[in-house]
Amino acid sequence: MSQSGSTIPRRQLGRHLRDLRQQSGLTIASVAKAIERGDSTVQRLETADPAVRIRLWDIEAICRVLGADETTTEGLKGLAQQANTKHWWHEYGDVIPEDFDVYIGLEADAKKLTSYAELVPGLAQTADFARSLFTTVHPEARAAEIDRRVEIRMNRQVLFTRKARPIEVDMVLDESVLHRVIGNAKIMAAQLRRLADLSTRDNFSIRVLPFAAGLPLGDPTGPFIVLDFGLDGNGQTVEPTVVYVESYTGAMYFTDQRVVERYQRAAMKHRGLALGEQASRDLLRKAAREFTT
Repeated sequence: MSQSGSTIPRRQLGRHLRDLRQQSGLTIASVAKAIERGDSTVQRLETADPAVRIRLWDIEAICRVLGADETTTEGLKGLAQQANTKHWWHEYGDVIPEDFDVYIGLEADAKKLTSYAELVPGLAQTADFARSLFTTVHPEARAAEIDRRVEIRMNRQVLFTRKARPIEVDMVLDESVLHRVIGNAKIMAAQLRRLADLSTRDNFSIRVLPFAAGLPLGDPTGPFIVLDFGLDGNGQTVEPTVVYVESYTGAMYFTDQRVVERYQRAAMKHRGLALGEQASRDLLRKAAREFTT
């Protein structure tokens, strides 16, 4: 399991180190040799590999080799210390896949999540809904392990309820979410009511993409999440937008601007063809009632 801390400082540190090295004209191999470390260590620092524990000595040594001034060096050491800071989810390292550990870090730092989903996303799941899913995925797991997985999922939901900088969520759900039974009718009814209630929050938009909309882009996109990190005091993006795509065999993270823009356009298309927020809320409540009759 990764020993990573905060994701954004790690990525910022990596970019600064890479930029400094490229400006100096040195190769990864030459920097690694100068600080008496392996090539992979320098490369993994530059690419923000979450499995690497960042050592301040390495940062100081790299800055010295690259000719960074004292202010720059201290700034990069500060980023390194932030990157090594542990967060609550690291206590659950035994039940979080490494690639999802990265996602949780990004999610915690994001200002806005824009998503298209074909299953109720973790941020909106009830405990019983999540438990039913985890029990199906991990049939051999002990009850205590399932409880820990559910606990993680519930802890993540503080992101949109916290008083300081609550995250903004813009979610489009495929209509199939309302009909595919997870657990049983009672669990489904409670889950759909939960979605309807969440949609009344100022920072939580939920829209349903009806079957009648067909395939908005002609080809299926599959579920995805666009993570935006907001602007700093100078109006510059705090961190480049990231697209997270999860599949059965793993997850992918996209930061290439062209790919990000394609997913942003897909999100806009889905949203444009989805029902309005009130109509979606009414449909969610209607579906919940149908599961109780």
